[in-house]
Amino acid sequence: MTKKHYFIFLSLLCTLILAACGSGKDPAAGAVENYINALVSKDFNRMSALSCSTWESDARMEYDSFQAIATRLDGLSCTATGTNKDTTGVSCKGKIIATYDNEDTDFDLSKRTYNVVNQGGEFLVCGYQRCRREKPYCHREHREKH
Repeated sequence: MTKKHYFIFLSLLCTLILAACGSGKDPAAGAVENYINALVSKDFNRMSALSCSTWESDARMEYDSFQAIATRLDGLSCTATGTNKDTTGVSCKGKIIATYDNEDTDFDLSKRTYNVVNQGGEFLVCGYQRCRREKPYCHREHREKH
């Protein structure tokens, strides 16, 4: 094999390896998408399994708030925004559409940055920051205490 062929082969191999590594969804973002899907599907057991222990009662309140109404998702897409110590921030695009008495109400998912922790290899939703558009910062609503 000539140097030129060797270089081309090595370049293709590196490209394939990098493409395979980058093709998967970030596990923290995936956990939030699964949590939101469970909320809209009204699957509290799944929501609970995707929540850290200190967030479970809040997850129950979110679940309860959507129990009596029809819900659906529109355009859900989440991405990790950064990590601070053991917490990964995850922001989402899209909305939950809740229908009650033939009237739709949209819940814009971009107004929250979810806090996700890795506990024993499992990525769990552990609160969120509610962002206010009129202020250039986010106020932390809930954070697991370690």
